[in-house]
Amino acid sequence: MAEAGLDGFRQEVSIDGRHQLVADDRRRWAGPASGRAPINYLSAALGACTTMTVRLYARRHEIPLAHVAVDVAHDKSHAKDCADCDKSVPKVDVFRREIRLEGSLTTEHRALLLEIAGRCPVHRTLATIETQLA
Repeated sequence: MAEAGLDGFRQEVSIDGRHQLVADDRRRWAGPASGRAPINYLSAALGACTTMTVRLYARRHEIPLAHVAVDVAHDKSHAKDCADCDKSVPKVDVFRREIRLEGSLTTEHRALLLEIAGRCPVHRTLATIETQLA
């Protein structure tokens, strides 16, 4: 990872030396960005990991999942419990996932796949994720 712009906001990211991304969050401070903000990549990682985990489980257990899709939204929410609430208005990051499952699935299949979605490695890495079926 290296800075690629004079203002320090544009970052060129190389993954395994084979894949390149541009991260740039300057729109918050200095105008249009030339890449996605880092939080967008984190949201994408959560969505991709979720679909892969659900797909792998369905395949291994012969669940007739025809298609899985995930929409991820990121937001900041006011913290409900905090030690310094009198001094500041704390916010926590919240990721909301909406999972669409298609196929000849029973209610039990859908509930199980929703549970399995919470086992993806990126989900386990993050602390505050709310998930619902579409």
